Formats: sequence, C-alpha cells, structure tokens
Amino acid sequence: MKSVDLNCDLGESFGTFVVGQDKLILEHITSANIACGYHAGDHNVMSKTVKMAKEKGVSIGAHPGFPDLLGFGRRVIQTDPTDIYHFVVYQISALKGFCQIHDVDMNHVKPHGALYNVAAKDPLIAEAIAKAVYDTDRSLVLFGLSGSELIKAGSQIGLTVANEVFADRTYQPDGTLTPRTHNNALIHNIEEAVEQVLTMVKTSTVLAVDGSIIPLQADTICVHGDGPSALDFAKKLQEVLVKEGVKICEVKGRNTLT
Repeated sequence: MKSVDLNCDLGESFGTFVVGQDKLILEHITSANIACGYHAGDHNVMSKTVKMAKEKGVSIGAHPGFPDLLGFGRRVIQTDPTDIYHFVVYQISALKGFCQIHDVDMNHVKPHGALYNVAAKDPLIAEAIAKAVYDTDRSLVLFGLSGSELIKAGSQIGLTVANEVFADRTYQPDGTLTPRTHNNALIHNIEEAVEQVLTMVKTSTVLAVDGSIIPLQADTICVHGDGPSALDFAKKLQEVLVKEGVKICEVKGRNTLT
C-alpha cells in the first residue's frame, strides 16, 4: 500500500487578523507547518495552533521564513548563509518552546515561501537550513521540494527528509514550481488538483507546463489552507486518496535516543 503525508501551512494569523480555517483544516491533514513569527504568526497564534494540533493528533512542524511580515515571506531577502542559519535556528527554537509547554513533540521543519524556493536551487542556502535543523534537533524531518537541493543537503547531513509535492501548483520542466507571478502558477480547479496528486503518488511523475513528464518522489503533499476552497479541497483530497487505497500518515523522524 502506498502511503503519503498531507501537510498544511497553519498559524498564519497575526493579532486580530485571521488567515485560513486552521481548526477545520486540522481534521483532514496529518502534519501542520506552523508559522514562527517572521513571515506570519505571533506568540499567541503559535501557542494556540500548537495546542489545536496536539488535540487533533496532527504532527507539528516549524515553518520558518524570511523576516518579511509585509510581504508574507514571498520576497527574497538578499543575505548570507550564516544569517539564514541563525534565523532558522531562532524560529525553530521559538516553536519548540511552545511545544514544550504544551507537552508535545515537534516532528519536522518546512521552510516557507521565498526561503523554500531559494533553498530548492541554491546549495549554500540549502546547506545552511539543513545545518540549522540538524544542530537544533537532528531527530526532526526536513521537508523540501521533491528532488531539490534542500533534500540533497538534508540527506547529506544525516537528517530524515520528506520529498514534498504540491497539489495546487504547476511545475516547470526542471521540477521547480511555477513562480506565483505567472498566470498559470496555481491550479484553481479542485478536480484537476486531485488528479495531479493521484498521478504524483501513483506514478512518481508530474506533467510540467510545457507538456513534458518529469519524475518526482511524493512523500508529503502540501495542501494550502488560505484559499477560498481550501477546506473543500482538503476534504476531497483525503476522501479520494483513501478510496484509491493510499494510506495517509505522517512522516516520522529519527529518535535521537536510538
């Protein structure tokens, strides 16, 4: 039986500004990537989201990004690998504090937005992020774009890695995601997005925007939680995967005691 993790970026509200339907989305996923205050989220939202995820039995992960609240972490900030190493350590550690007070383990780390995309191509940035995760807690799973430099860096340093694919994003011929600035970056039709997921899970391939078929590995599927149809899509995807005989479960990391 094939198995796959369903992850979603959560905890992206800030103060009284509410983003997404976190409580409802948690019913249909196995891993939650929680914003750590740099691109979105704040201390109150982080604590609340960790608590909700624990109550739903959903694995908790840190979702560090560039320090860019105004741009929601989708703008590249030119900085060096040492700076990136330090701010990733900082954000992971912040969320680990809330996991500690709620008596729940952290399971993974998934970079956000522009940081994620840069790390997919730049080996130095990827190495800085992988080292930050490893030095903070080597039992954590590192999520990265399937087959990317981040996956390579995580594997090389000794982390458990999870190759991530995207349900509602289109792909370039080199395996990267189509930039959000392009008109065809997003798949808005739920049926099309579900069909793309089934293809990726069953055949380990995806159809690129130019019509070529590219190989990839699907360990975890990202379901975006901030769109108008996010909840409907999460429900539909979960139902279809189960119907097709795919087991939905979290990606487990290594236990540091073993």
